[in-house]
Amino acid sequence: MNIPRRSLIAGTALVVAGVVLGSWITAKTQSFPFSYAPVTAAAQSNPQVSFETGFNSVVQKVAPAIVSVYSTQTVKVSSNNRRGPSFNQPGQQDPFEQFFRQFDNPNQGPQTRRGLGSGVITSADGYIVTNNHVVDGADEVKVVLQDKRELIAKVVGKDSLSDVAVLKVDATNLPHVPFGNSDNVKVGDIVLAMGNPFGVGQTVTMGIVGATGRHGLDIEQYEDFIQTDAAINPGNSGGALVNVRGEVIGINTAILSNGGGGNQGVGFAVPAKMVSHVMEQITRGGKVSRGWLGVGIQSVSPEIAKQFNLKGAARGALIGEVNEGSPAAKAGLQRGDIVTELNGSPVEDSDDLRLRVASLNPNSTAQFKVSRDGNERNISVLLGERPADPESARRGGNGPSSAEPSSPQLGISVEPATSENRRQFGLNARATGLVITGVNPGSPAEQAGLRAGDVIQEVNRQAVNDVTQFQRLVRGANGPLLLYVQRNGGGIYLTVQPR
Repeated sequence: MNIPRRSLIAGTALVVAGVVLGSWITAKTQSFPFSYAPVTAAAQSNPQVSFETGFNSVVQKVAPAIVSVYSTQTVKVSSNNRRGPSFNQPGQQDPFEQFFRQFDNPNQGPQTRRGLGSGVITSADGYIVTNNHVVDGADEVKVVLQDKRELIAKVVGKDSLSDVAVLKVDATNLPHVPFGNSDNVKVGDIVLAMGNPFGVGQTVTMGIVGATGRHGLDIEQYEDFIQTDAAINPGNSGGALVNVRGEVIGINTAILSNGGGGNQGVGFAVPAKMVSHVMEQITRGGKVSRGWLGVGIQSVSPEIAKQFNLKGAARGALIGEVNEGSPAAKAGLQRGDIVTELNGSPVEDSDDLRLRVASLNPNSTAQFKVSRDGNERNISVLLGERPADPESARRGGNGPSSAEPSSPQLGISVEPATSENRRQFGLNARATGLVITGVNPGSPAEQAGLRAGDVIQEVNRQAVNDVTQFQRLVRGANGPLLLYVQRNGGGIYLTVQPR
């Protein structure tokens, strides 16, 4: 059981402040280094745990397996940048900047930076799970046990996409705790967060589960967070979120701080199911391999569902592009297909599909149900392995263009893609279609999410090759328009209601 790591955001933008505090603390047939404890009916109640008797029995069981994680990194500091690179996420203001500054050496040259986090011992022979951001870039990692022993830890492997890292110390007969079944976690469950916040020492806080399956926060690439109001602060990163049976149901990783840098009652933990999956792959092969479909996807809105004649509720994942040579292309998936089921279970949205495909093994076969032009069909796909750089696998643009002006019905100005406007908006050199050069404030286009630099390639499923054709399609619309747009190298569908 431990506690998370990052201090997130201000306002509406989530800010991940790495739990590492810069420069201060000189201050399944195989056996894997963790256990997974299924929840049984008999375990649902624990007579020793209640608000009257307290949670001491849970703490006594878990606390010995919680460690403090100290990382050390040597950086070269110039006179113009004394503090050097921060352990916090890029773009984040270190809330301890003024405090740390007094420890800086004004002389130019290598300096030692130290960071702080937490971890959980998962096996008697010394395997420990923590957050990737706690140890990322570290030259040396040290863990301190509850009994004050200090041990040098080796980083077995890291996964930045889930923010999980696995450490190993040379020791035996260590106290350790099992993972619980995070699939059984319910909103309202009582949970404890354990870790070393701000370096003050091992601390336990209590709260409830506020939500499960949180995603779309742009904290990690793969998100399926358990949300809790148990107090989580910097230094808790990599610590455990524990249920009343003393099982680790999550690894604390981030907080929503609204710019304050500390706990405000909204914290997030990576669920135990994801953590155990990542640990298993790291300890078995040293890296994490994920299934890969090779498509660009987006969630289905009611407007999109209507445009694509989707039967039933507006849910699923709309394929906006299919990468050339990808598993999806080989299996016959097409742009405009809406994935409604994966392996017999409904797909809620694009994040749901992305997470579930990634959890499947490369070279395994997945069964997809898709809606194509209102008709359902089943397609089997032999999944590939997610590339290190999925963007490099994207398909380039296609088709010619010509002409000019603007569309007052939508409130945008468009022009054919040229070498000049490609450079202006940072587009691919092969991008084709109509480039949006301006969007009027308050216009239908702005309300629909269109922006300058988007490249319109289709209107109502028809390819557009010049502005005259585009204007004719817009003027002839009897309802919302369905636009296919290239943005940042990927394709998305948007609906917009002309004036």
